Amino acid sequence: MATKKAYIKQVKGITFAGKTDSNHWITMDGPEEFGGSNAGIRPKELLLIALGGCTGSDVVSILQKKRTNLQDFEINVSADVADEHPQVFTKIHIEYVFYGNDLQAKDIERAIELSQTKYCSVTKMLEKAAEVTHSYKIEKSK
Repeated sequence: MATKKAYIKQVKGITFAGKTDSNHWITMDGPEEFGGSNAGIRPKELLLIALGGCTGSDVVSILQKKRTNLQDFEINVSADVADEHPQVFTKIHIEYVFYGNDLQAKDIERAIELSQTKYCSVTKMLEKAAEVTHSYKIEKSK
């Protein structure tokens, strides 16, 4: 079993910098009213970005193997947050937006299905805590 590590260092107040095994730094912070300086992304927001990046890389990889004519690709992730503390995500929705000509719905649907059910580890972790749904749309090339 592989082990992944993260190192997080306080910068000032609730501003933190963190890096993982890939050795890339990211700044995390909170709003000024909570002791932050609003200098970075919120830690919980990183979960949504991680989800989009994980499933997005799966979907693109699968569609490349199918030799689709994908011109551009976007993912919009939205999440409902509990009112009470801890303010966890209760529902997460992933909207995939594909741009290209002659894209086949069956190829898109299969790529999303494989990501959601087999490959995306972030989806699998988050769906233990929140309902994760998805939708997609296909647009003509920009």
